[in-house]
Amino acid sequence: MVPAPTIKGMYHFSFPCRDGEETRKFYEDILGLPLVNCMTAERVPSTGEEKPYAHFFFEMGDGSYMAFFDLGENQMPLPSPNTPAWVMHFAMEVESVEEVLQLRQRLQDAGVQTTDIVDHDFIQSIYFFDPNGLRLEVTARTEEPGYLEKAASEAHATLADWTEKKAKLIAARKAS
Repeated sequence: MVPAPTIKGMYHFSFPCRDGEETRKFYEDILGLPLVNCMTAERVPSTGEEKPYAHFFFEMGDGSYMAFFDLGENQMPLPSPNTPAWVMHFAMEVESVEEVLQLRQRLQDAGVQTTDIVDHDFIQSIYFFDPNGLRLEVTARTEEPGYLEKAASEAHATLADWTEKKAKLIAARKAS
């Protein structure tokens, strides 16, 4: 097999939206992510499908982007019917827990419901939904020195344990 090249980072994450301007107000005016590109087309370049759309990008501090497609139909994206709402989410990092709390206050002042701060032992986060039903997380790293190295050294074994446990859970569900 050909060796995999190093993936530098995320370029963009793209999600459908109900309304481009509503989405712009949320991401630019509330979250502070500048709108840096908006392109429109009548045809999807990767498939050739005729489908008018606007595709627009908000820049994050590291040069990556949150991107959206407005398909011109004013329809909310549908959640996955077999996935709990808390599973699919996009996490964004800020410098400190104080900045997490600052953004939480800003969101609440704008009428956006957020969770209280959640301590995951290595990060502290808040969760909320954008106008399109996309669950977002804003987090700050709080890990102790050596935490990430220890987690990396245990990751394969932990996944193997989970895979074994999952097989037993599935078998038990089938048996009942």
